[in-house]
Amino acid sequence: MQIVKRGLIFSPEGKFLWAKHSALQPTPIMLRDGEIRVYIGLRDELGVSRVGYVDVSADNPSEVLRYSLKPVLDIGMPGAFDDNGVVPAAIVNRGDALFLYYAGYQLLQKARFSVFGGLAISHDGGETFQRYQQTPILERTEEATLFRVIHSIIYDEGVWKVWYGAGSHFVQGKFKSLPVYNIRYLESPDGLSFPSRGEVCIATTGNEHRVGRPYVFKENGLYKMFFGSGTEKVAYRLDYAESYDGVAWKRKSEEVNMPYLPQDFDSQMSCYPAIIKYQEKVYMFYNGNNYGESGFGYAELRY
Repeated sequence: MQIVKRGLIFSPEGKFLWAKHSALQPTPIMLRDGEIRVYIGLRDELGVSRVGYVDVSADNPSEVLRYSLKPVLDIGMPGAFDDNGVVPAAIVNRGDALFLYYAGYQLLQKARFSVFGGLAISHDGGETFQRYQQTPILERTEEATLFRVIHSIIYDEGVWKVWYGAGSHFVQGKFKSLPVYNIRYLESPDGLSFPSRGEVCIATTGNEHRVGRPYVFKENGLYKMFFGSGTEKVAYRLDYAESYDGVAWKRKSEEVNMPYLPQDFDSQMSCYPAIIKYQEKVYMFYNGNNYGESGFGYAELRY
């Protein structure tokens, strides 16, 4: 596999009154012929994210066609699990509706934050979303008490297959506490209800304190996953794994052969990958330095 970097696509700086920087976790879907809509989390001056979108050309994703002028999903009510930020994680077509699975952030007193998975639904082609419920769709359980968020969900072999991030604690680093989580798998009969426990499928190794944002797709019977792995020294780098059943994975980090040059937007960090196919092309949207502070970019995958 060859990964050809194409550079930064979109930066929110100077474009919005409600968003000052960052374009978190780009989450793409084909909505119109020849166009890709990429949902992103846009941060205000306090670092609180709301969901917006950018439409790009499917033939040339560097070409921005339009972007949302207001949030399509705002933060939750005070005290809710998502009152300090909402970030897109996965999106699927279901009939005439779009189901947006998102990460909802809440600040805590004795830990830095918690993040749980919510669901919002659009019936107007993705211009606005309404919450399915005011509580997480992937709730806190004994399995994971601080972090539990869906990042990939596909309908395959008669069930909804889910890959998600989960964890229960922070560890103290040199400068701040570091969240600890790994990638897990579970199945759902309807994409709305989920068991309280899944199975770890990508665990941390070595000096990693987290692996997360798994983006899974299936090609010729083989499951493929891009994700991020993080250490205290390098907050995130893109990683890759393959599986024949979606549960047992083999990490193939050497496949991510991207150069990181000092002048690039991802020179110090690459994270939050998402894959979309268009005709014979395969694109990977992702964030760069400081969790996508300057925006999001893309690369092209060639086999």
